[in-house]
Amino acid sequence: MANNPKPDYPRSARRLGQEGIVLLTVEVTAAGGVAGVGVRKSSGFESLDQAATEAVRHWRFIPARRNGLLVAATVSVPIRFALQAE
Repeated sequence: MANNPKPDYPRSARRLGQEGIVLLTVEVTAAGGVAGVGVRKSSGFESLDQAATEAVRHWRFIPARRNGLLVAATVSVPIRFALQAE
């Protein structure tokens, strides 16, 4: 993956102490863009799943190569939401 920003932690989830890991399936184009994002495994909280999906939809990836050519590929991306003392 290229350097991408972390998803925003939903305020309601933060207030309720919700944490979890969202596992996304991302379809990456040969140009490194995102063609599609789906939730492979939910965090158990819809707001966290939506925040992860929305953020990754705008990410850029380093495209896969096959025989020296850039190709589309599907990758799994885990997104962890954890409340930490700052």
